[in-house]
Amino acid sequence: MDIDVPQDRQSTFEPHVVKKRQKDISAIDDKIISMYAKGMTTRQISETIEDIYGFEVIEGMISDITDRLLPEIEEWQDKYPNAMKSWETNWDAISPIF
Repeated sequence: MDIDVPQDRQSTFEPHVVKKRQKDISAIDDKIISMYAKGMTTRQISETIEDIYGFEVIEGMISDITDRLLPEIEEWQDKYPNAMKSWETNWDAISPIF
């Protein structure tokens, strides 16, 4: 299959998601991790990125990005096994602060 890519000889095209000469798109990774931390599913993250940036990120890629966090999450859970339980138990005392 041949793909005919037009040339932009006058350099009028300005990309929005990945800027010209940009090689690092880790900002997208950070946004995916942030959405995941807020409880969004991989499907919701994929749909949100497509709505905002106009390109598709497959759910497998999102899983690959979030899976990199699993060792850190497990380490934190092992270090503080009762942290979430304590937070839930004491929510009534804590919530007026917020």
